[in-house]
Amino acid sequence: MNDRLKALADAGVSIWLDDLSRQRLSSGSLAELIHDQHVVGVTTNPTIFAKAISDADAYAEQVARLAADGVSTDQAIRVITTDDVRAAADLFKPVYDDTEGVDGRVSIEVEPGLARETEKTIAQAKELWEAVGRENVFVKIPATKEGLPAITETLAAGISVNVTLIFSLDRYKAVADAFLSGLEKALDNGHDVTKLGSVASFFVSRVDTEIDKRLDAFIGTASEDTAKALKGKAAIANARLAFEAYEEIFSSDRWREIETAGGKPQRPLWASTGVKDPAYPATMYVDELVTNGVVNTMPEATIKAVAEQGEVTGDTVRNTYDEARKLFADLEALGVSYDEVVQVLEDEGVSKFDVSWSELQDTVTSALKAAAK
Repeated sequence: MNDRLKALADAGVSIWLDDLSRQRLSSGSLAELIHDQHVVGVTTNPTIFAKAISDADAYAEQVARLAADGVSTDQAIRVITTDDVRAAADLFKPVYDDTEGVDGRVSIEVEPGLARETEKTIAQAKELWEAVGRENVFVKIPATKEGLPAITETLAAGISVNVTLIFSLDRYKAVADAFLSGLEKALDNGHDVTKLGSVASFFVSRVDTEIDKRLDAFIGTASEDTAKALKGKAAIANARLAFEAYEEIFSSDRWREIETAGGKPQRPLWASTGVKDPAYPATMYVDELVTNGVVNTMPEATIKAVAEQGEVTGDTVRNTYDEARKLFADLEALGVSYDEVVQVLEDEGVSKFDVSWSELQDTVTSALKAAAK
C-alpha cells in the first residue's frame, strides 16, 4: 500500500475515483486501484462516459448489438452506462460489505436536462435504481432548488443519493435538510434506513477559479496586494465552513432520532479536487481538506499526485472556521460577492452538465451509426 494514500485513508478520508470506463473494468485497472491505492468508491458523469466511449474499442461489440436492435441513442446510453455502473458496483461489493455500506459506492447521474424538473428527476432516479439493480449504487441528483424535493422523495423511496453541484453554504444546509426529511419519510414508509446512504458533493476548485478571476481584476489598482493575498484560498475556506455546518447539523436532536433508528450521516464529499490553476500544488485540495468522515473523489492524476507528494499532517479542517469566515469577510470588503459567485457557479455547472450530456449523445449516436453500416 502507498504510504501517503494510506495515511489519507487512516485520517478518515475515503478515497474515491472520479472516473469509470469499460476499459478500466476489463483491464483490471480499477481492481488495482482498489487493491493498491485505497480507492473505495467511484463517481461518474456524462463527460466521463463520453470520453470512455469515444476513446476505447471496449464498447464496440455492445454498440454493434444495440445498433442491430435499432435502439435509440438515449436507450443505448442507458444500457451502456448502467452496465458499467453495475459491474463497478459488483467489484466494490466487498468494500461495501466490509464498511457496512459506508463506502463501496458507485454513482450514476440523472440526465442534466432534468436539473430544474423535480418530478421527472424523481422518476428517472427510480428508473436508474431499478436498471442498475445494486444496493451499493448512488443516484446523482443536482442540488438545484428543484432538486431539493427530488432528493427527499428519492431517499423516501429507499434509494441512496449522491447530491451533486453544491457550491454555497446555504444550499448545502438545504441539502442536509432535504436528506433528513428523506430519511424521516423513508422510516415512515417502512424502508430499512441502515441500507440508505448519501453524500453531499461540495465542489471545490471551481470556487477558486471564479473568485481568482475576480481578484485578478484588482491587479494594477491600490488593492492589488490585498487581492493577491486572497487568491487560491476561497475554495478551501468554503469547504471548511461546509464541514462546520455538517458538524452542527449532525449533532442535532433531529439527527439523533434518525441515527437511533439506524440512519447513517450524509457525508460531505469534496468534488472537483483536481487543481485548475497549474500555479497551485497538485494536491492542495486534498492536503488542506483532511478530516475524519469525508470523501474526496479525485481523477486518477490527482490520486497519483497524492501518492507521490501528498502531505497528510493531521486534521486540516476542524478549528479553521474563524479564519475561513475572515477570508470571506475580506473578500466582501474588497467587493467580491460570495452570493453572486456561487449563483454563477451553479448556473454554469448546470449548463456544463447539459453540454456534457449533448456530447455523450453525439458520441453514442455516431457510434451507433458507424456500427450500423
